[in-house]
Amino acid sequence: MPRIAGVDIPDGKSIWIALTHIYGIGKYASSQILKQVRIEPGTKANKLTEDELSRIARIIDEGYIVGGQLRRQITQNISRLRDIKCYRGIRHRKGLPVRGQRTQTNARTRKGPRKTVAGKRGIKETR
Repeated sequence: MPRIAGVDIPDGKSIWIALTHIYGIGKYASSQILKQVRIEPGTKANKLTEDELSRIARIIDEGYIVGGQLRRQITQNISRLRDIKCYRGIRHRKGLPVRGQRTQTNARTRKGPRKTVAGKRGIKETR
């Protein structure tokens, strides 16, 4: 298994899909990296030479924020929003959808499982 940016790349997959296993690199970024290095996207990851792997790793290190550093940056951005108490920060703090989605009927992913509230019981009049 080749190792790029601290991540083991799967052997049997095409290199343009295998690069997407790195956090922060999607299909588009993967294809752009391979264009810069001039590697055929359909090439299997285990067929790459050490030189090609080092060129890919160098481009990723120079031009992309990936892995733990990207996760840390996202966490810092969210905590900044919470600290300044803007609308998005408040939504993050409450665990509600941040980007304007409706919450009356959907948003179960953010809100968690339903919290059932007991209904009112009928009061029987006794005479």
